Amino acid sequence: MTQTLRFIAQALLYVPFMVLIGYFSTEPAYRHLDPGEALVRLSLSHAGSRVSECRQRTPEELAKMPPNMRAPLDCPRERLPVTVELEMDGVLVYRIVSAPSGLRRDLASTVYWRRVVSAGAHRFTVRLKDKREGDFNYVKEIAVTLDPGRVLVIDFNPGQGGFIFRL
Repeated sequence: MTQTLRFIAQALLYVPFMVLIGYFSTEPAYRHLDPGEALVRLSLSHAGSRVSECRQRTPEELAKMPPNMRAPLDCPRERLPVTVELEMDGVLVYRIVSAPSGLRRDLASTVYWRRVVSAGAHRFTVRLKDKREGDFNYVKEIAVTLDPGRVLVIDFNPGQGGFIFRL
């Protein structure tokens, strides 16, 4: 008798829980973007140039150092900030000067930005500067037609020539 009551009590507790989970697995409907909208994401991680050039250590400096620490070059660890600009249809929509991460400011600078835009044809210009002097050393311009609900991801890889646009 107690076994039967236990099964009935478990059923009375489990059935409402299963109904609740079943309802929330289908309702309310989730829409990532409204109709007629698309998403643009700029996401990159890049280390800027070193703050100063490496210098050659003198023989006197090397002699004062322990034998296992006698590297002939003294290179600073700190890196410069990275400047990124994004233009959409000729209008500057995002600009950041991203400081390097790390305790000694020696790791990559990270940039993440996103914006919901209207679907359709757009022209994007992205620029990146990772050195002290001069203008932007990576520039890419592209015309893209964004379908409703699509996501344009703008990434950066210097080994592949700079900016990468993925739909």
